[in-house]
Amino acid sequence: MRRGRLITIEGVDGAGKSTLVRALADEIARRGVAVTVLREPGGVQAAERIRELVSDPEATIGARAEALLYAAARAQLVDEALTPLLAAGGLVLLDRFVDSSLAYQGAGRGLGIEAVRAINEFAIGGIAPDRTLLLDVDPATARARSAARGAPADRLERGGDEFFQRIACAYRRLASAEPHRFRTIDAGRDPAAVAADALAAIEDLL
Repeated sequence: MRRGRLITIEGVDGAGKSTLVRALADEIARRGVAVTVLREPGGVQAAERIRELVSDPEATIGARAEALLYAAARAQLVDEALTPLLAAGGLVLLDRFVDSSLAYQGAGRGLGIEAVRAINEFAIGGIAPDRTLLLDVDPATARARSAARGAPADRLERGGDEFFQRIACAYRRLASAEPHRFRTIDAGRDPAAVAADALAAIEDLL
């Protein structure tokens, strides 16, 4: 049995990742292909508990501790869910993966992309995405979308404009460095147009 496929969705908060994941999952299932949807941090019980902690706006968490917490959640997701799913030949849609830590903690928090990459190489044990869809949108637009949801901002969403600009720039650099893996999609458009482009970008993996 061939290894399954891992497709990751990346972008700043408010880029439309969750909306896209739902649309892709529906279309893939409609074609009769079994698909598992997971999110980061989360997807399994221990990682979901870490998600609650890192999202808590009342929590005081230093940048290095934050990076390590995300890596710990990721390691558990890899061991408990991703590795068995991919070994069984499954197709996985994952809302965020290592690139989020490289952008948010490496660039956004100023820890350095390579330092954060090293932490995560240990965490993921060789698991790598087959395709990464980067939803590229102006951070101001993304933040306006997040605010329009009406939900209280979590700990990371409370970062300032410069924080999110650093993250957006880092994502673009990561995509430029790995054009064979990344597909950059203009996420400033209607969700249906974004979904159509995203589906075309993964067609060869279905």
